[in-house]
Amino acid sequence: MSETDDIVVETRDGVGRFLLNRPKALNALTLDMVRAMQARLDAWATDDTVRAVVVRGAGGRAFCAGGDIRRLYDRGPAKCHPEVIEFFGEEFILNQTIFRYTKPYVALMNGVTMGGGVGVSVHGSHRVATEATVFAMPETGIGYFPDVGGSYFLPRCPGEIGMYMALTGARLKAADALYAGVATHYVPGERLDALCAALGDHSVDAVLAEFVDDPGPAPLAEQRSAIDRCFAGESVEAIVAALEAEGTDWAGKALARIGRMSPTSLKVAHRALRTGAELDFEACMTMEFRLAMHFMAGHDFFEGVRALVVDKDNAPAWSPARLKEVSEDAVNAYFAPANHPDLTFDSMRNNTP
Repeated sequence: MSETDDIVVETRDGVGRFLLNRPKALNALTLDMVRAMQARLDAWATDDTVRAVVVRGAGGRAFCAGGDIRRLYDRGPAKCHPEVIEFFGEEFILNQTIFRYTKPYVALMNGVTMGGGVGVSVHGSHRVATEATVFAMPETGIGYFPDVGGSYFLPRCPGEIGMYMALTGARLKAADALYAGVATHYVPGERLDALCAALGDHSVDAVLAEFVDDPGPAPLAEQRSAIDRCFAGESVEAIVAALEAEGTDWAGKALARIGRMSPTSLKVAHRALRTGAELDFEACMTMEFRLAMHFMAGHDFFEGVRALVVDKDNAPAWSPARLKEVSEDAVNAYFAPANHPDLTFDSMRNNTP
């Protein structure tokens, strides 16, 4: 069955199956897709005939490239359009549903897996990377911050890998995704159809044990000591200074990436990860909803989407334009209550502001 043309939903051989079906948009999530997933996950949770859930993306290029940011952009920044509030609230509740799901949840992260696509994969029990996987949280580059649970899972990556990903938007391929802990298995893409078929006959762990392969060494491991050394700073400025002192080609590239990001986003992301390291998942999501509402009422997100997605001039005019111009008070304001009730969770998962 299918609740919307953008997502195909079916139950077959004891497995609930989602196919994210917007290949021309790299399977970017819409509110209708979020609602379809939420409804079926809630139903399958208490259905004894469903043993596991699998989600994959159509088209081969992407698992899911994120939320539909162009649609959010079109709704505009003024006081937050109701659909924008609903999208973030319901998306974050879906992330929590996946995080707390009691049945195996298998995400086949074949192709681009970013932003909202991370939210419907990384919190599942089984995350399968392929040779085509490109995993990233690039939100600081569009004047936003790593949401969908980024404040929870990124600080729980080994060492300072999560902070490195958050501030630079670094893209991880399969071996690095396994090394960072955001993927649990590697399976060649050509075997995914067979894997999906086999899930109907055996346990998830048994099937993955049969199909798993070795992606080779993780390039990230070679930079691990430098990442931990440079990204341990208690401020973005301290991280920048450490990278400058490092003086290597790798450090120079990291500095260049950071230099393209929104200064406000960098400072908010840094604070969110340091704070999230001490919070449980639900508290992280409540914090992230506040942050999302502040970003949706501000300047940099809409300017970033304009520059990178709409006009594609790749020249966002961030405001403020420099790290030193982003005050501590300005950062604090993002973590203060927004003009909307805080996100909460209840047993029906429907308490969206």
